[in-house]
Amino acid sequence: MNSKLIGMFLVCALFGGTAVSQMNPAAMMKDGGSLPIGLGATFIDGETFYLFNISPELSFGKIGLGLDLNLRMSQSGKLRSGEYETFSDYLHILRYVRYGAKGEPFYARVGRLDFAMLGHGSIVYLYRNSASYDLRRTGLELDVNFEKVGVEMVYSDVTGKGILGLRASSKPLKFTSLATIPVINNFEMGVTFATDLHGDANKIYGGSDLLSASADKGSLSIYGVDLGLPIVKYSMFSSDLYLDYAKIAGYGSGLSAGINLKLSGLGLVTLDAKYERRFSGDKFLPAYFNALYEKDRFAIHDTVHFISKAQTLQGITKSEGYYGEAVLSILGFFKIIAGYQSPVGVSNQGLLHMETDVPAIPGIVFRAAYDKKNVGELFTFDDNVLMTAEIGYKPMPFLLVSTVYQRTFAPEKDAGGNTIGFKKQDRIEPKVSIVFNF
Repeated sequence: MNSKLIGMFLVCALFGGTAVSQMNPAAMMKDGGSLPIGLGATFIDGETFYLFNISPELSFGKIGLGLDLNLRMSQSGKLRSGEYETFSDYLHILRYVRYGAKGEPFYARVGRLDFAMLGHGSIVYLYRNSASYDLRRTGLELDVNFEKVGVEMVYSDVTGKGILGLRASSKPLKFTSLATIPVINNFEMGVTFATDLHGDANKIYGGSDLLSASADKGSLSIYGVDLGLPIVKYSMFSSDLYLDYAKIAGYGSGLSAGINLKLSGLGLVTLDAKYERRFSGDKFLPAYFNALYEKDRFAIHDTVHFISKAQTLQGITKSEGYYGEAVLSILGFFKIIAGYQSPVGVSNQGLLHMETDVPAIPGIVFRAAYDKKNVGELFTFDDNVLMTAEIGYKPMPFLLVSTVYQRTFAPEKDAGGNTIGFKKQDRIEPKVSIVFNF
């Protein structure tokens, strides 16, 4: 990101932010809603568009709805090219429809998937189904949890081929005479299957240019089994041990062992943390479907060569690694999330995820999400970064002066309109909104 763009964002940041993600499911369970109507501007890669935005959110009990309608007009008065041209473009106005929240007996969400997970995250970890604003998709998450059995499902694109993930789990001791024994009766076994049905999921490219032939090996699938054992369970403190095994079909396999800790300080401070040790074989990557996967499925390498994520598996050798995560909440409203994974003793191969959510107290709004792979310098804005941030001020309860900054990736297309790679895209949106709360 050049100095002009950084300066523009810093100036805009002095004037505020608007909500850009759903980071606090508990807050979304409250009845009511909001109707922000905003006017402003959008700066995308140096081009200016005038913006009209309406993004209502409604919540009634366990049911929630979020829309996101943006009209961007060029300085010549024309609607931005590529927006609202197909049926799926109109479908993207739907930010989400949800019932319940992750972890409840029944949870469903249709729309954009921000941070989808299955089980402990050894296969599908904080996955996002939209690589950029210009390549948004409508996905599905569905969880059904009974006392003895449960099912989790993720599908990334209901209008086309994408990632399908399924995990079935059972607490077998609940079916025996041991069901009355506290703690250990929650011993859990899980089986996971995840596959990418996209045509470029498992291509191996060769040759000296973009038109070179590729070996299409079909969909890429990953299988996994996992075990979870509670060791302590109190209202203010609980801990679990778990073991995961995953195999990428046609490639390698890996094993991970971890521990979860949950602390609650009388509702004032809560801390969820886990540490995981990973043992990866040749041709294996843990958490394969992650936040950057839609961009990494295939990319242009050295400006003329394709290299798919599947192709990178060919050069991976046996290694050990680790993963740590912490979620800190203060007074039930201030939240910080941080997760980091990396091979042991290998530089610039880490994967970082961070979130923070600070409500309007006193009138200041700040939320951000940051993902980076191949971590060397932490905040270097290279081709390995996804970021969304908002910072702002509410001078009056109904008035929001806001700015959003987003780093994603825009699709690059060939002469036939087919996506052949991605280039980084920066979007800045300062605006003033009138917010009707009810």
